[in-house]
Amino acid sequence: MLTLKLLRENPEFVIERLQVKHFDAKDIVYEILDMDRRRRAAQTSLDACLAQQKSKAAEIGGLMKQGRREEAETAKKAVAELKEKSRELEQEMAECEQKQQSLVVLLPNLPCALVPEGRTAEDNLVVKMGGPEPHLPEHALPHWELVKNLDIIDFDLGVKLTGAGFPVYKGKGAKIQRALISWFLEKNTDAGYLEYQPPYMVNADSGFGTGQLPDKEGQMYFAPLDGFYMIPTAEVPVTNIYRDVILKKEDFPVKMTAYTPCWRREAGSYGKDVRGLNRLHQFDKVEIVRLELPENSYAALDEMVAHVETLVQGLGLPYRILRLCGGDMSFTSAITYDFEVFSAAQQRWLEVSSVSNFESYQANRLKLRYKDENGRTQLAHTLNGSSLALPRILATIIENYQTADGHIVVPEVLRKYTGFDII
Repeated sequence: MLTLKLLRENPEFVIERLQVKHFDAKDIVYEILDMDRRRRAAQTSLDACLAQQKSKAAEIGGLMKQGRREEAETAKKAVAELKEKSRELEQEMAECEQKQQSLVVLLPNLPCALVPEGRTAEDNLVVKMGGPEPHLPEHALPHWELVKNLDIIDFDLGVKLTGAGFPVYKGKGAKIQRALISWFLEKNTDAGYLEYQPPYMVNADSGFGTGQLPDKEGQMYFAPLDGFYMIPTAEVPVTNIYRDVILKKEDFPVKMTAYTPCWRREAGSYGKDVRGLNRLHQFDKVEIVRLELPENSYAALDEMVAHVETLVQGLGLPYRILRLCGGDMSFTSAITYDFEVFSAAQQRWLEVSSVSNFESYQANRLKLRYKDENGRTQLAHTLNGSSLALPRILATIIENYQTADGHIVVPEVLRKYTGFDII
């Protein structure tokens, strides 16, 4: 847990652990500690000043009673000077604390010991592979050509209405989207997750609580007149339901799920990797979020990974699970597992889920706490995972389930929601 206490007691450990994320924390850490020393020195001076002020103030009444007016006036002046000095010290403390806090939020979460070394996605560790090997017909097409031929997703119309990265789903294309959302939510609620329908816009406090701000404001769409951000994931509003909340031990685990559209600017994305549904500015996603006692959070992480695996298996898609290396992890995560499915027509792996344990990093920002058995307030742990993000799942279904005559077979688990077997 990245706390001021840890920074004070073992700054070199923090610097060393953040190097796993290829984040050079040395200057920030020592500036934080300098602000902390200055704040504590000001606090010591303030305490002494207030003690003198109290003592001097107590003298004034006695001096007045004794008729020693001149000495009383001198004491009053001394009290006034001490009050002014106290105000200056309080202001110095506030400035140091504000500066210290502004620096602390620039530090990423510490990666846990299981996180492998590495800089890029190529260094991620494949921990499991599964699913059937796809056998495509001769002259198989990528999904962006198939959906155009079948008139179920219109990318050009999306450009007309909004811009690139905002597709329009039509007919059976819209219905299979809805089917995926319904099936994911049903599987999640069957696993004990309580369904929510949160707002699609959040305030800055919510963005800060889950760590999107101040790290990712450049990737979020912003409505400046109202100060609201379009959500990049349901994780943000759902986790913030418990901002500034103190739970009891018996309240755990808290398991939540939500479907939302999501918006990401994806600044800097270009090239073949953004064709069709591979990378969008607006997309649909179902999310699972858990709040856990610290001692249970890694068992919960394993459970969440296993749950997401059942979803990919149920769709009959080839998949692999990766443990992300330090250089490929998010700012807020202590450990992340990515799920990728294999797009047979594109001959490439597509990420469809990230499942992460944030330990107490988000809880510290959210002030999400619980009372332990001794009545002491402790920070909870937060976790979340995509279950699942739709665009690349749909792209892989379209490509891997295509037929020789250019149609798409609907995975069996979705048919009761679609009402049809083939597109």
